[in-house]
Amino acid sequence: MKFCSECGSEVTKGIPEGDNRERHICTHCGIVHYQNPKMVTGTIPVWEDKVLLCRRAIEPRRGLWTLPAGFMENNESTQEGALRETLEEANARVCIEQLYTTFNLPLISQVYLLFRARLQSLDFHPGSESLEVALFREDEVPWEELAFPVVRETLKLFFTDRQSGQYVHRVGDIYWESRRSGEYQVTMLQEGC
Repeated sequence: MKFCSECGSEVTKGIPEGDNRERHICTHCGIVHYQNPKMVTGTIPVWEDKVLLCRRAIEPRRGLWTLPAGFMENNESTQEGALRETLEEANARVCIEQLYTTFNLPLISQVYLLFRARLQSLDFHPGSESLEVALFREDEVPWEELAFPVVRETLKLFFTDRQSGQYVHRVGDIYWESRRSGEYQVTMLQEGC
């Protein structure tokens, strides 16, 4: 950030009084500009024994498969954002059943909230951000063509839980060596201390 969004003056980095982190501070009006993680919300749309995936028509990871999800907008709840993203990317209407996974991605300052959802009908088709949308059984999922680790880890948990019929909300962190590294590690929050 170079300029204040309030008055247009230059900003400098510093630790505001009473804070413990470096922030962007306007040199003219003194406004502190907080930059916080982006929230991503979406669904795991389910029809019988299949999940709906979207092949991305946009960067990043164009051409790879993902769950319908995206950045939350102002003035919407996480559920509303998940429903909107599912409609925008797959023209699919779903009924949300449960918050299923929460993944923190500290390296890129994102938090993912993915909801288990039931497709209301088979009337779906690609939205402007998708090249195609399709239903996949577990053995049909294009595992090597999934766009994001969050999607891979969520689908692995989902298919494991489906075998028992017990869907448990999970929280985890995904860490990379660097932004360019495809290798990542997952640390799941354990119940109890």
